[in-house]
Amino acid sequence: MTGGERRLAERLEQKLDDDYLLWYDVPIGLKHLHPDFVVMHPRRGLLILEVKDWSTSTIQHANKQSWQVFIDGMLKTQPNPAEQARQYAHAVVDALKRDPQLVHADGKYQGGLAFPWSYGVVFPNMTRKQFTDGQLDQIIEPHQVICSDEMLERVDAEELQSRLWDMFPFMMRGVMSLPQLDRVRWILFPEVRVQTSGVLFDDSNEDAELPDIMRVMDLQQEQLARSLGDGHRVIHGVAGSGKTMILGYRAEYLAQASTSSSKPILILCFNEPLGVKLHSVMDAKGLSGTVHVRHFHKWCYDQLKYSGQAMPPQGPKFSEELVDRVIRAVDRKHIPSSQYQAVLIDEGHDFAPEWLKLVTQMVDPTTNSLLLLYDDAQSIYERSRKKNFSFKSVGVQAQGRTTILKINYRNTKQILQTASLIAADLLTADDKDDDGIPLLKPISCGRDGQTPLIIHLPTLRDEANKIAELLSDAHKEGHAWGDMAIICRHYSVMEECASALARRKLPYQVRKSSGDFKPNVDTIKVITMHACKGLEFPVVALAGIGKMPDAGEDVSEEARLFYVAATRATHSLLVTVSGVADFGQKLITNYS
Repeated sequence: MTGGERRLAERLEQKLDDDYLLWYDVPIGLKHLHPDFVVMHPRRGLLILEVKDWSTSTIQHANKQSWQVFIDGMLKTQPNPAEQARQYAHAVVDALKRDPQLVHADGKYQGGLAFPWSYGVVFPNMTRKQFTDGQLDQIIEPHQVICSDEMLERVDAEELQSRLWDMFPFMMRGVMSLPQLDRVRWILFPEVRVQTSGVLFDDSNEDAELPDIMRVMDLQQEQLARSLGDGHRVIHGVAGSGKTMILGYRAEYLAQASTSSSKPILILCFNEPLGVKLHSVMDAKGLSGTVHVRHFHKWCYDQLKYSGQAMPPQGPKFSEELVDRVIRAVDRKHIPSSQYQAVLIDEGHDFAPEWLKLVTQMVDPTTNSLLLLYDDAQSIYERSRKKNFSFKSVGVQAQGRTTILKINYRNTKQILQTASLIAADLLTADDKDDDGIPLLKPISCGRDGQTPLIIHLPTLRDEANKIAELLSDAHKEGHAWGDMAIICRHYSVMEECASALARRKLPYQVRKSSGDFKPNVDTIKVITMHACKGLEFPVVALAGIGKMPDAGEDVSEEARLFYVAATRATHSLLVTVSGVADFGQKLITNYS
């Protein structure tokens, strides 16, 4: 920020009411325009502000097209700042007018934006008298300018706000609804979009029809994503709080901002399906060359392969030995550390402490960029629930740079209640200091939806047939096959469900091993509770719950698995039960 931009930002933060939204120097749209400030208010509209730290002594000549100004001791020709702001504003308006839900459908203003918009210039180093004496009021409309003496700390908040809104043409009227505000953010800031299904929207295609539903980051999520800053960062977040979305934004931001480092960015997760999904997103954004996405054991395999180290023998301990060999090779410097300008770890609760210690060494110390996402309530692997370690002990230096997200945005209130019903004892809030691992109890964002459907049936075969029937009905109601998943505890249940889908000739894909998961193929995904972590689907069916927990299985472990599986559903949850195990009985009793 220039000094003038900083002063204006401080004044706007001090003097504007809480329902104003303010972005500074955020790239807008496909052309990545950079207006200095974008100010948005639901009842006022949209305002673009251009800030110039020029004074009357540095301006040598000015007309309506261009100004000659001394900048860093050199005379330079600059565009008229009002014209610059106007062009930014018109580019924004043209992008927004493509959306039928943001324009007047009929009447005198048909085709125009349904809410006010305008632009203005701020001169933080020029008083109103200097502006007028220099005859700049003959070049820029006086009401479209704020001068230094009009943005002092002592200026009344109402007075500053009034000057902002005096910049709007008098005849403009209209109110921006909250859904419209989200649509504006979706169009202007592609990086905050939440991808629902299918391929990314092609902004470059002017004839492409905008989607009816535009999901964007919550404002808190967007603010967090944009302001993470440098160094090591830890985000503790409940299921559905947008952790993965923030990670995706961060990776995209770092990839686009990187100019000095030739090193790639690494995204790591444990689950192979989540890695495939994240890779497909980065690939769709054209970032796969810069952002490498791997699940942890694939990354370890690649490290041994490309450094010429011997692979462990195939067998039951292959994965364990794979990791040990990488750790030893890094310790001996046979595998180099500091390989990546940034490392981002999704679902960090799936990582053993020694894995985290290994991965933190891969961050280039000149950038020192590490982001770790964590939710201990979703920790379903014994290796990762060693409570006697701190982040500091594994090289994560995030003291004072830890964020906690407790609001679940993914699930409806009804789905979250069902997931928590089984895992209620598990999700007792247990806050720790910022170097520990808190167990967070999710808070619903209050989004209402259908009550989950709990169906008691005689046999597992009946369950599979009923699920196939109801998913076929969901497709007729408008859900794509790729919007659906059947999540199972055991392979035997997956096979029964796959047979039922095949009998109905429904398209499906069973994920049993690496390489089986194809997120962008329009098929029903049949997947285990372990493999579904980090994914989400509008329609989810849970099969075989009447057999959970099975004899000899740890009840708390199984409760975690049920919680993870149930919270994959964003819109509709179906649970089928045959058998008399604890979870099924509890669900039937509560929903009968």
